Amino acid sequence: MFEPSSEPVVVAILPHAAELAEKIAAKIGGRVDLRGSDFTDTGAHLRSLFLAGHPIVGIGAAGIYIRSLASVLGDKNSEPPVLAVSEDARNIVPLLGGHHGANGLAKEIADYLETAAAVTTSGDVALGVALDEPPQGWKLENPEDAKGAMAALLGGAKAQQSGNGDWLTPLSSRVEFSETDADAPVVLSVEGAAPLIYRRQSFALGLGCARGCDPDELIALVAKTLADNGRSIHEVAMVGSIDIKSDEAAIHAVARHLGVPARFFDADELNSVTPRLANPSEVVRAEVGVAGVSEGAALVMAGVSGALVIEKTKTANATCALARISQDGSEGRARGSLAVVGIGPGQAEWRTPEASRLVADADELVGYGLYLELLGPEAKGKAQKTFALGEEEARCRYALERAGEGVNVALVCSGDGGIYAMGALVMELLDRDADQGGVSAAAKRVAVVHAPGVSALQAASARMGAILGHDFCTISLSDLLTPREAIIKRLHSAAEGDFVTAFYNPVSRKRRTLLAMAREIYLEHRPSDTPVLLASNLGRPDEKLVVRDLKDLDVDEVDMLTIVLIGASTSRRIKSGDISTGAQGTWIYTPRGYAKRIDGEKA
Repeated sequence: MFEPSSEPVVVAILPHAAELAEKIAAKIGGRVDLRGSDFTDTGAHLRSLFLAGHPIVGIGAAGIYIRSLASVLGDKNSEPPVLAVSEDARNIVPLLGGHHGANGLAKEIADYLETAAAVTTSGDVALGVALDEPPQGWKLENPEDAKGAMAALLGGAKAQQSGNGDWLTPLSSRVEFSETDADAPVVLSVEGAAPLIYRRQSFALGLGCARGCDPDELIALVAKTLADNGRSIHEVAMVGSIDIKSDEAAIHAVARHLGVPARFFDADELNSVTPRLANPSEVVRAEVGVAGVSEGAALVMAGVSGALVIEKTKTANATCALARISQDGSEGRARGSLAVVGIGPGQAEWRTPEASRLVADADELVGYGLYLELLGPEAKGKAQKTFALGEEEARCRYALERAGEGVNVALVCSGDGGIYAMGALVMELLDRDADQGGVSAAAKRVAVVHAPGVSALQAASARMGAILGHDFCTISLSDLLTPREAIIKRLHSAAEGDFVTAFYNPVSRKRRTLLAMAREIYLEHRPSDTPVLLASNLGRPDEKLVVRDLKDLDVDEVDMLTIVLIGASTSRRIKSGDISTGAQGTWIYTPRGYAKRIDGEKA
């Protein structure tokens, strides 16, 4: 069965395809996106899904998907699967990512719908198997040689196979088979090509290390230990350790080096296998509360029926042990992650591919309700926790603690998460000690990433031209967190310095005076007809852009969803014949001085 790294999305462009879409989505564990209710711009929506890494099953003509995605196609080794399914369900065509899940997904859907998958990759068609895509639980040691082997087989070359890999059965009429030890790799030797070596991922690797261990030391220990004992790194299915090491760089470096997941276990879980340890240590118990970390983790992952095959080996700062996995092994918990995601002002096409990917990968979305609504179909089917305005600390604390439980959390912010949003508060909570209102030790160990977004000031400037073309600053007019005196001091400094200024949080129901005060301060330092932009609901259907002279700036025209940009004394307006641009056919820009430079060069 196909197992995607991100949630598959079944796209139904026409209403009558919804029933088929729901049927397919239920089978493959995906969601349905319907044009009209979930999205309107088909091309933009498909590109957003593709860049976020979602496998796409599109119902309708293949040409729609090809044309929509053509501009974002890049590395075929990293793109997600894309399939087209005809509206009568008779044709299922993998368009992209054939050997990265698309062929398998097409065959799964075809079997379910009792039809045929129109697989076009030569290996699958002529050989009946993709040699570079072994099934889950197996790993090809030398994938770079698969293309040559397939070409040779297609050319009629003789081949030999040692060891049993059931998925290679379609080749039985082409190869000479010989039995080997059940623990040996499967080797496919094709005349004129390098032999392909397939390893069964049958082992769990337990790891332990001192705090701050050099990743190279642990990687070298693992490589040497496996090699000395006749085992391959490609036979490892997962690595594991105690949960207090979930933020240890060396352990994650080994997992990346092996291309396997890292899993973590609490002290109680590791203590449950103490009688089975080959090398229990009271020194280790005194340090971390268990008698053995690497052997304990290996045995817990291996299960009750599993057994150590390599006892603990160590260097000055690291240990490792290997156990054979049984059917009752434990997968443990992944290291939780918190992505502080800036989704921009609201328009989906202003959302970065990184932001879309992090939202797609999240197990749970956290944020102010409006911001989660702006995600549209991307939030569909995901666990969500909403918080009201004024509950910012509770919002960030919840997100961190949930990540500390091993959950992948996306903390959704409008604009950029690091500009007047939750990014700084997340870092502050991580920085606080426990007695100062900080978060738990588990929350402090989560992986944190900040994904930038298009800020409101950038979007507003772009809508009107280039008002931020020269030096600018931002000032929040909310005195809930910043002393009023500090705000007034900054207003005087920015006005005197002739900075283009973006005012965030300009007013609220109770705060109405600071914006008017700012207008008077700025009028002391720049012309009364200095352009002012009032931008509301940027990137949304009810977007509104209003241009005023500084002297005419009226507080009553501004609300909580408005950002106010005051130009510098040099900011200029251009009248445009196209009234669809800017506001009322007006552009605003702030020159940087290129004209002076050009005049100087001419002189």
